[in-house]
Amino acid sequence: MEAPGAAVDRARGTSTVAHLPHLEILTHRARTAATRAASQKRAAVLFVHGGYCDAWCWQPHFLPWFAARGHDAYAVSLRGHGGSEGHETLFGAGLDDYASDVLRAMREIGGAPVLVGHSLGAAVVERIVARHALRGAALVAPLPPSGLVSIASRMMIERPDYLMQMARFNRADFATDVLSTLRPFYFTDDVDPELLREAGRHFWPESSRALFELTLRVPSSSSSAQSTPLCVLGASGDAICRPDDVRAAAAQHGVQATIVDGLAHMLMLVPGWERAAAPLAAWLDTLD
Repeated sequence: MEAPGAAVDRARGTSTVAHLPHLEILTHRARTAATRAASQKRAAVLFVHGGYCDAWCWQPHFLPWFAARGHDAYAVSLRGHGGSEGHETLFGAGLDDYASDVLRAMREIGGAPVLVGHSLGAAVVERIVARHALRGAALVAPLPPSGLVSIASRMMIERPDYLMQMARFNRADFATDVLSTLRPFYFTDDVDPELLREAGRHFWPESSRALFELTLRVPSSSSSAQSTPLCVLGASGDAICRPDDVRAAAAQHGVQATIVDGLAHMLMLVPGWERAAAPLAAWLDTLD
C-alpha cells in the first residue's frame, strides 16, 4: 500500500493567454481515509522556491510531511525554472511575473491555499500579500528591508568567492568547484551527499531583472497585507539571510520572527529540517 503523501503528481498549468508559460506544479495529497478527512479541514499549502532553484527543493521532505498531516501540499516552479516554460526569456522576468505565476498556480489548485515562500520566493509572496488578502502567508528566510544590497555588501567583504561564483553562474558548467563554494552558504556540513548531488541538478540561472528588483526591497504596506496572517521564519545557521535579516523583515510586518537552531539557508533539505517544518505546521494549525 502506498504511504501517505508518497505519490508525486506533475501537473502543467494552463492558460487562455498564449504567451504565458506553462508551469510545473508538484503535488502531494493524503492517501489514507484519516488524512483525507483532515485535509478537508486544513488549509492547502503552496510552496514557492527561492532564487536559482525550482520546486524540487520542497519534494524530498516538506511536501510529504505536510501532506501526511492533512494538508494538500503543492510546490510550483516559477517560469524559467525546473519543468516550467520560459527558460529562453528568463532574463526579462521580474518579480511581478513571478507573482503572476504563483497566482495562476493558486487558481489551478483552487481552495485558497496558504503561501509559503523561501528567500526570493518570500519576496514574491510579499508582493502578492500587498495586493491580495490571503488565508495566510509564511516568509521563510526572507530578505531584510534593505534588500540584496546589504547582503551583497556583507558577502563582498566576508566571502568574495561566493559572489564571483554566482556572477559567473552557468548551469551547463555547474562543476564540483562551484558547488563546493556554494555549499557552506546553502547547506550544512552533514547534508546527504546524494541529496546534494540531486540538488545540483535543480540549480538554474536567475533572472537578472528579478535580482535587480531585489537590490532595494521595499515591501508595500496595505490593508491586504495587514489582513493576511503572517509567519516569518529563519535559521540560526543561515549565512545568507541571517537571523537579524529575518527579524528585520518580521518587524516591518509587525510580527515576531521564529528562528530555528542550526539549519542552513536551504533549511528544507538539510538534516534537522523538521525543526523548521514543525513551527510552520503549528502556525498553520492556528489558521484552521
